[in-house]
Amino acid sequence: MKIDGNFITPAETHIWGNIIVGGCLELGPHSTVGGYVEAESIVIGHDVRIKGPLHVLETATVCDNACLHSIRAGGNITLRPGVRVGDVNSAETIFVYGKVTSERLFGRAVKVYGI
Repeated sequence: MKIDGNFITPAETHIWGNIIVGGCLELGPHSTVGGYVEAESIVIGHDVRIKGPLHVLETATVCDNACLHSIRAGGNITLRPGVRVGDVNSAETIFVYGKVTSERLFGRAVKVYGI
């Protein structure tokens, strides 16, 4: 699915394939994406599952207990408590709040706040 501009989904939205968004993507809580995701910037709600890689040109915010394949971003990445993700790559800073599970965090800086 390709969308020019911004796209906001309600809670429990299920997209079976890939999604490409020309602007900001906001995935509502308990949503799933079966393929990869590309967006300019993204906010991922709590308990969201993305089965393919996530490519973001600017910033990415991943809320509590989300499960992702991997993240690559050109800007800052914020990871909230309970996030499970493979590789995380950022051209800027990765902010980690609380306990997250990740294979690798790679960015200009990684800042960890609280456990």
